[in-house]
Amino acid sequence: MTLKNQFSSFDLECGTDEAGRGCLAGPVTAAAVILPQKFDNLLLNDSKQLSKKNRNVLKPIIETEAISFAVQHIFENEIDNINILNASIKAMHGSIAQLKVEPNYIIVDGNKFKPFGNIPYTTIIKGDSKYLNIAAASILAKTYRDAYMDKIHEEFPMYNWKQNKGYPTKAHRAAIEKYGVAKYHRKSFRLLPEQYRLDL
Repeated sequence: MTLKNQFSSFDLECGTDEAGRGCLAGPVTAAAVILPQKFDNLLLNDSKQLSKKNRNVLKPIIETEAISFAVQHIFENEIDNINILNASIKAMHGSIAQLKVEPNYIIVDGNKFKPFGNIPYTTIIKGDSKYLNIAAASILAKTYRDAYMDKIHEEFPMYNWKQNKGYPTKAHRAAIEKYGVAKYHRKSFRLLPEQYRLDL
């Protein structure tokens, strides 16, 4: 399926998406991207459909050709304080706020968002597989977050974040059981199924 350039008729439409919402560790990361209306790239697709190699090929192309782009991390302490949904929206708002050019329309991957100033917006389920600007945002969010997880992996290699990126794999949960919780873990998440069982 060919992705569409944009949803609205506005000339500066921004796409935004996040990565890492379902992870047990690390930040939730969002990106916002405004692409030129005539932007075209046959490789560009939803980041989940792309190999790591292709995401890394596309990242500099998006950064070079975008009218403006920005990325924002919201870290685990704040996720624990305000919950993952609010943190995801805050990350999207933060990335939009950093754009060098103010968008006049926002399209959001998913079905949850809060107004950003007075800019009109539309939420689009599976928007990252429908619109180029959301797909571009999904790639930047994913590549920047992955790079961060690779970095903190060096500090705590036992959790293998370089491989699992903080997602709840069996091996990641086994490592939490064996080594306990690291400072990058989200304490409000169900890190181990057993932690919710009460010894009565």
